[in-house]
Amino acid sequence: MCGIVGYIGKKDAYPVIMKGLQRLEYRGYDSAGIALFDGNKINLSKTKGKVQDLKERSESDIPLNGSVGIGHTRWATHGVPNDVNSHPHYSNSGNLIIIHNGIIENYEAIKQELTKRGYTFKSDTDTEVLVNLIEEVKKKENVLLGKAVQIALNQVVGAYAIAVFDIEKPDEIVVAKLGSPLAIGIGEDEFFIASDASPFIEYTNNAVYLEDQEMAIVRLGKEIKLRKIKNDAIAYPLVQELQLNLEEIEKGMYDHFMLKEIYEQPSAIKDTYRGRLLVDQGIIKMSGIDQNLEKFLNANRIIIVACGTSWHAGLVAEYIFEDLARIPVEVEYASEFRYRNPVITENDVVIAISQSGETADTLAAIKLAKEKGAYVFGVCNVVGSSIARETHAGAYTHAGPEIGVASTKAFTTQITVLTLIALKLAKEKGEFSQSRFHEFLSELENIPRKVEIALQSNPLVEIIANEYKDSENCLYLGRGYNFPVALEGALKLKEISYIHAEGYPAAEMKHGPIALIDEQMPVIVIATNKGHYEKVVSNIQEIKSRNGKIIAVVTEGDDQVKDLADHVIEVPETLESLTPLITTIPLQLLSYHIAIMRGCNVDQPRNLAKSVTVE
Repeated sequence: MCGIVGYIGKKDAYPVIMKGLQRLEYRGYDSAGIALFDGNKINLSKTKGKVQDLKERSESDIPLNGSVGIGHTRWATHGVPNDVNSHPHYSNSGNLIIIHNGIIENYEAIKQELTKRGYTFKSDTDTEVLVNLIEEVKKKENVLLGKAVQIALNQVVGAYAIAVFDIEKPDEIVVAKLGSPLAIGIGEDEFFIASDASPFIEYTNNAVYLEDQEMAIVRLGKEIKLRKIKNDAIAYPLVQELQLNLEEIEKGMYDHFMLKEIYEQPSAIKDTYRGRLLVDQGIIKMSGIDQNLEKFLNANRIIIVACGTSWHAGLVAEYIFEDLARIPVEVEYASEFRYRNPVITENDVVIAISQSGETADTLAAIKLAKEKGAYVFGVCNVVGSSIARETHAGAYTHAGPEIGVASTKAFTTQITVLTLIALKLAKEKGEFSQSRFHEFLSELENIPRKVEIALQSNPLVEIIANEYKDSENCLYLGRGYNFPVALEGALKLKEISYIHAEGYPAAEMKHGPIALIDEQMPVIVIATNKGHYEKVVSNIQEIKSRNGKIIAVVTEGDDQVKDLADHVIEVPETLESLTPLITTIPLQLLSYHIAIMRGCNVDQPRNLAKSVTVE
C-alpha cells in the first residue's frame, strides 16, 4: 500500500513521476501528491482522489519544470483521506519534504515532544511528525540530511519506506527502508526511486533493492552511498538486472488488468511448472525442495501462514499435502498467528505464502517461526521481495506481475507450486506408485489447456452475471478440495462488487446459513463429479426446496445437477486434487462481470491495497 516515486537526473521530473504514480495505482490508494524542485523552490500539489485528479490539479496549480521530484499515492492510516493529509509533507521550516509508506507507531509521543519545542502540525499524519523529527535532529546535532535521517530513524518504532529532499542539498535524495519495499533504478546520470520497479522499467533495467534497516543517499554524478541505519556500517549495493518488461504491466487488448490476469492463467500456470514438472523423465525438480528434502520428510507437521487469497491457496494445499503426502498440516491466518502464542518447534516446517512477498503480517509470522527454530519456506511471486530474502528457502510462482488488486492468477499459481511440492514429497515418501505419480504429472501438465476451456464459459457467465448483478447477498458452497474455492469465490465478489458474500462448506449449510435462503438468494455451488458428488447434489436439492437461485459449477456432461440448478457452468474433468485450478475460473469471471455491471472499479476496489505492508 502507498506508492513512492522519485527522480533526480537531467530529464523533466514531472512526466517521469506522474507516469510512475499511474503505474503504482494498482497498490491501492485514496490520495496523491507531487513535489518538484525547480532550482529555487519546491512546488507542491496534492489532492484527495486519483492520480488523474492530481494531474489535472498540478497542471493548473504549479510550475512543472525541474529535474528533481518526488511523488506519492497514499492509503490512509493516520488521518482521513483529504488534501491536507496527502503526501508529500513539509517540515516546519519548509526546507525538508518527505514521502512515506508505512506506520510510525510511536509518532504520538514524538509529536508531543516536538510540540513542546515549538513545532506545529497541519495534518493528522505520522509522516509529518517524522519529517519534523528529522528537521529537529538536523538542527540540534548540526548534521547533514543523511545523518539526520539516520539518527531520527533510530528513534522511531514502526515500518517505513521514505524519500526525503532538502532544499539546501538540491543534488540528492535520501531514502530508507524498514518493512516496506523500496527500489532504486540506476540510469545514465540519473536515478529513479520507487516502491517497485514498474515506474522505471522503460528507463533502465538496473536496480538496487534496499534491505531492511538500510538507507541510501542518491546523489547526482556519484555512486549510491549505502549504510546500515542501526550502526552506520557501510553496505554495498547489489545491482540486479530486472526481469520485468513493459508489456507485462500494460493492459494491452483488455479493458481491465483483472480480466487480463484471469486470461493469463493458462500461461502463468505453465510458467510456474516450467522446468520443474518433467513428465518425460517422471520427476519433479525444485531446487528449494531438493536441497532441503530431509527438512520436509522429517517434519512433524507443516504450518502454512498467509492472508486473504493466499490463505485460501493454503487451505487447498492442506487437502493436497494431507491427502497425497500424508503430512499433517495446519493453515493459519498470518495476521493472527503471532498474537496467540503458537506452539512451534524445530521439527516444524512453516510455509509462508504471499503474492507480493511484502505482506507485513506474513513477514511477522516468518520472524516468529524462525525465532522458534522452525524451518521456513517461502512461496511468492516477486523476485527479490522481503519474503524471498527472509525465508530459509522457497519457490517463486513466476506468475508475472499481478496489477489487479483482487488476486486471480496468484491463487492458481500458488496452488500449482504447492501441488508440485506435495507430489514430490508423496513420491519421496513412497505414497505413490510410479504409475499413479505419472498420472498426476500428466494431468497437471494438461491443466493449462483445461483452464483455457473453462475460460470459454465467459459469455455464459456474463449472462448469469446480468441476472444477479443487483443481489445484496450471495452464498458460495463447496466440499473437500472445493470448499476453499467457495471461500475464494465469495472473497472475489466482496472485494470488487461490494456485494456481501459468504463461503461455506456445503455440509455446514444446514447448520445455520440455510436460514438465509429464499427466492432472493443466489447460491453458487461447486458440484464437480469428483469427491462427495452425491452429497453436494443433496445440498442442491435442499436449496431448491427453499426457492434459492442455484448457479452450479459442474463437470462437463453432468445431467443430474442440470435438472436442479437454475444455471449450469461446465468445466473440464480432472483429478479431484486439481479441480480447484479449474473451478475457480468461472467464479473469477462471475465476480468480474457483476462488478463491471455495477459500475465498480475492478482493478482498484475501494479501501483495498495490493501489497499490505502494515500490520
